[in-house]
Amino acid sequence: MVGTVQDAGVVVTGAGGGIGAALARRFAAEGARVVVNDIDAGKAKAVADEIGGTAVPGDASTIVPEAREALGGTVDIYCANAGLGSGGSQAAPEAVWADAWDVNVMAHVRAAHELLPAWLERGSGRFVSTVSAAGLLSMLGAAPYSVTKHAALAFAEWLSLTYRHRGLKVHAICPEGVRTDMLAASGSVGELVLAPTAIAPEDVVDALFLGMAQDRFLVLPHPDTAEYYRLRATHPDNWLNSMNHLQQKWEAQR
Repeated sequence: MVGTVQDAGVVVTGAGGGIGAALARRFAAEGARVVVNDIDAGKAKAVADEIGGTAVPGDASTIVPEAREALGGTVDIYCANAGLGSGGSQAAPEAVWADAWDVNVMAHVRAAHELLPAWLERGSGRFVSTVSAAGLLSMLGAAPYSVTKHAALAFAEWLSLTYRHRGLKVHAICPEGVRTDMLAASGSVGELVLAPTAIAPEDVVDALFLGMAQDRFLVLPHPDTAEYYRLRATHPDNWLNSMNHLQQKWEAQR
């Protein structure tokens, strides 16, 4: 695996903490040149200083040109990791929906728009999308998050099926609970659904590096996710009933 990323130019968005920081640390440890992005400039600088990388703070939607310049003109691997764990129902304010759509989906679209011309011209590039198991399944109490993560997965799939014959490698990371600030902020629903099987951010990164070594699109750090996904596809009503039972359990606890 070291040979794959040695000296590669890597960008990780949302890398001030959690999965993003773990990604940045691992890529740096494997010999990559890493740009650390986060909306929080102080957090981006702290991680960059720790790993010998370069901090490029700001909106993940707009940092590709600056990140490319920081890497000497070439981005080899782009980790679209920044995300919003927006909760709420269909009644969530439109601003919440708009922010979730912008960060969880359109930031990926804008990055791909910037990166694809050079990648397709040279016949290589790697796009890593931190999606979440919510993109394969769903998440109670978080309609904006669930819907936009489904869209993020769809966009990653579209990139892969459209450009894989032209050298583009795409990986969609779909963990369930991960011990990050986002899980802590999810409240009682996170405690019910995600916390019992939550893993460390470093476990997610291990799963990604294995997925890259095996050239797999779907990266599932939790082993049971694939079976849940299969049941959702083959027995949708049974799946919806089981999720509704969880919904009722959560409502009874609130």
